[in-house]
Amino acid sequence: MTQSDFHGVFPYLVSPIDDRGRVMDHVLDRLCDDLIGKGVHGLTPLGSTGEFAYLDWAQKREIVATVVRATGRRVPVVAGVAATTIAEAQRQTEAFETLGADGILAVMEAYFPVGDEGTYAYFKAIAEATSLPVVLYTNPNFQRSDLSLPVLERLSEIENIRYLKDASSNTGRLLSIMNRVGGKIEVFSASAHIPTCVMMIGGVGWMAGPACLVPEQSVELYELCRAGQWDKAMELQRRLWGLNQAFARHNLAACIKGGLEMQGYEVGVPLPPQAPLSDEGRADVRAALEAVGAL
Repeated sequence: MTQSDFHGVFPYLVSPIDDRGRVMDHVLDRLCDDLIGKGVHGLTPLGSTGEFAYLDWAQKREIVATVVRATGRRVPVVAGVAATTIAEAQRQTEAFETLGADGILAVMEAYFPVGDEGTYAYFKAIAEATSLPVVLYTNPNFQRSDLSLPVLERLSEIENIRYLKDASSNTGRLLSIMNRVGGKIEVFSASAHIPTCVMMIGGVGWMAGPACLVPEQSVELYELCRAGQWDKAMELQRRLWGLNQAFARHNLAACIKGGLEMQGYEVGVPLPPQAPLSDEGRADVRAALEAVGAL
């Protein structure tokens, strides 16, 4: 894979922040190195699992710089850009390209709903602010304004908008998108989807927080899908799905951070006012990790 041709498993990295608000670079360094050693195909800082909505600009910059440094160009780094204004989204995009990111994961934050024209203008402006490949990120469960099919079709005409990570959990919507854009945008699964099913309909991989906890199993699943060994892939997928079910019951960042703590990574707790993983959540995550040999 080149630094601009994305496929495979891209873990959404956690953001290790101590109780004084400092990025724990050494923890993030180790996590990145270990994930690469276990075969992941890329890394994504500042996704949902990375708590982008809770970080200030200095923290975001340091996290992206740390991940870029830790990877040493061994795998692509796709950095998350999220803002409520076009100007701020462009500023982040330009800064992350300067820091050495290989791609941009574009998210639109909104307090007031934004219509189709505003949504199109936002993502178009991000693409125009960089020479890097752009991954559109749509998560209707958390966003005030979503990417409609007509907007996605228009955005697919922009040369460096090349990927979509859809977290809707609606696989039929994914197939509709694929049919609509005619191969101009390739699709990554989210943890809300069943990755094997997304691969079966033409997906190119998944970008998701759970891959931080089960990188080897995630890579194995991807390779089985690529080889068309669907029966074996589904056998592994069924075992891994227990982890997704735990995340659906509890806070996502808390689950990933709690699981990583169990694996020996001192990543800290989610940023307040988010709650740390409850005792019930810890039991659920521990059981799911033990079931797939990740603990």
